[in-house]
Amino acid sequence: MRFSVTYPLASGRAGAEFATRRGVSEFVRAAEKAGFDGIGFTDHPAPTHRWMSAGGHDALDPFAALAFCAAVTERMLLIPNVVVLPYRNPLLVAKSVATIDALSNGRFVLAVGTGYLKGEYRALGVDFDQRNDLFDEAIEVMRGVWATDDFRHEGLNFTARGQTANPKPPRPIPVWIGGNSRLSRRRAATVGDGWVPFPAPRGLAATARTVPLETLDDLSALLDDLWRQAGSAGRDPAEIDVSFTTLSGGSPGDADFDPDSHLEALQELADLGVTWCMTGIPADSLAHALEALHRYGESVIAA
Repeated sequence: MRFSVTYPLASGRAGAEFATRRGVSEFVRAAEKAGFDGIGFTDHPAPTHRWMSAGGHDALDPFAALAFCAAVTERMLLIPNVVVLPYRNPLLVAKSVATIDALSNGRFVLAVGTGYLKGEYRALGVDFDQRNDLFDEAIEVMRGVWATDDFRHEGLNFTARGQTANPKPPRPIPVWIGGNSRLSRRRAATVGDGWVPFPAPRGLAATARTVPLETLDDLSALLDDLWRQAGSAGRDPAEIDVSFTTLSGGSPGDADFDPDSHLEALQELADLGVTWCMTGIPADSLAHALEALHRYGESVIAA
């Protein structure tokens, strides 16, 4: 089991200090020192005010933030959580990813999803109904331009007529597929290097237009389907990372956090085939977040 942490959100319920140089640098250095293997940032370039007022969140730009993190860390993987791939021309995404990967000595893992906010799609001028076709096209285009000079592609909304982009990654950049749907699992099984489902109570699942995921039994059934699809595609399931989370034992920011219960839950996840655990950290203050990182590192990661 490896451990990642998603950066506390930079507005709304999070303290303003999280959107500062000091906040990001102290947090990510503390996470690396605590033993975390990866740092993530969410992707919402233009969320609607209505969605944010209803409990949604803003975010730092994941590419800018992860480039900053690359400069102040040595070991942690840089894992956006997750890039909404259809929002951007895939050639632009490929350039950003390859640049950060080069400057971080090969530490980028591209976790991607299709997203679900129609208002954000409208604001960015992207057809929501094309999102799945755009997503699949982007995977093909990014991998093509990362590996090929004079790259050519007739896209849905663009034409590449002999493009060459450098730097080229010295090894294939891992692509993790986010989402709970069977389509997401099919993508992970056939073209992905990892799968990133997310907890989704029935109410949230309806809002996010996704498959409910509340219990270990829910996760087990979805993983069984993933492994079946991987086998049908001629792939070894051991090649596919799975990143998930657990709330067992509470939050490391809570006074009554129970690391023993948390470790038991991690073992249950590992037995199902989960290879990464994402951890939530309190966002009320930077001091509290740093304390929680240290506590989790000592009581869980070191154990």
